[in-house]
Amino acid sequence: MAYDEEVAARIRAAVAGEPGLSEQRMFGGLGFLVNGNMAVAASSKGGVLVRVDPQAGAELLGGGVTPMEMRGRTMSGWLHADATAVEAERDLKRLVEAGLSFARSLPPKRS
Repeated sequence: MAYDEEVAARIRAAVAGEPGLSEQRMFGGLGFLVNGNMAVAASSKGGVLVRVDPQAGAELLGGGVTPMEMRGRTMSGWLHADATAVEAERDLKRLVEAGLSFARSLPPKRS
């Protein structure tokens, strides 16, 4: 399944003007990176993936937001928000900002 173009457009609008922003297709989805660090992605499984500080991510859980699992393993510092969790614009923006905030805190990656 390809990522949801509408969700990608909503993320794009939420990250508009972010310094150092780039987009990259990955894992069947569309990632939004800050200085080369993944912040948020339109997921190929629907909804969005969000990279967060592993210590602070728990406050975002619930209402369709769960720790991301890959091949049966929980990925620390990554959350998956299903489509219902990002229906409301404020909820999407809250998750996008969490991802942007964490990505900004990381050292830039070389291109």
